[in-house]
Parts: sequence; structure tokens; C-alpha cells
Amino acid sequence: MTANREIVADAFAAWSAGTRAITDIFAEDMRWEIIGRSVAGGLYQPARQFIEEALTPFGARFTAQDPFRPVLIRGIYEDPSADMVIVAWNGAGTTTIGTTYTDTVAWFLRMRDGKVVEGTAFFDSIAFNELWQDVPA
Repeated sequence: MTANREIVADAFAAWSAGTRAITDIFAEDMRWEIIGRSVAGGLYQPARQFIEEALTPFGARFTAQDPFRPVLIRGIYEDPSADMVIVAWNGAGTTTIGTTYTDTVAWFLRMRDGKVVEGTAFFDSIAFNELWQDVPA
């Protein structure tokens, strides 16, 4: 396993176990794009904007006891020539209204110096929009 793939795999394992936030591997100047027409779709830069405008309100819709996080890693793939790590994963969590939210996600992570400098996310935009609408932050 190469360094970038190992960094991402370790970060996902820690996030899944609830021992570390995935944001620990985000570079401060990271550029993140959510593909599609979800309410959170678009481009975020720097990392702080992505965290404040997308991740924090998303996370606020889940209980502290069972937040949304990876429950199954489908695969972690790497293209070392492009400094790219791709993670396909399933996530789940209990919302603050007591429902379970699940999603299948693909993240494309361009790495530099052990940090994510560019991220692209694909997920179920319809389920995401329903969560955003039905569960208050």
C-alpha cells in the first residue's frame, strides 16, 4: 500500500471507529466539489468553507450517539501517477428525529504532502435533499 492510500485508509478506519474526524486529512486550502444538484452541490474552497457550509449542517442532523460515518468500505483505489485515491463506501447514521439515513458515496481525493488538496464527492442527491428538508439541523 502506498503512502497516500494508507493515509486515507487509516483516516477512514478511524472515522468509522469514531476516534478521529475525517477532516484531519484535509489541507487548509483544499478545494471540494459536490457533484450533482443536491442542496449542497457546488464548489467549496477553502476547507473551512466546506466544513462550515456542508459538513457541519449535515452532521447536525445526526445524534451524537450514532453520527453518520462509514459502515462499509467497498474499496480504496489509487492512481499514484495522479496522486489520486478513490474511496467507495457506504455510510449510515441515526438522525435527530430517530430515522436511519444511509447512502453510498464515492470520494475522489487528490493528495499532496499527506493531505487532501482536492476532493470530489458523488452520492444519492435525492436522499440527501430529503434528509436536508425533513431533518432540522
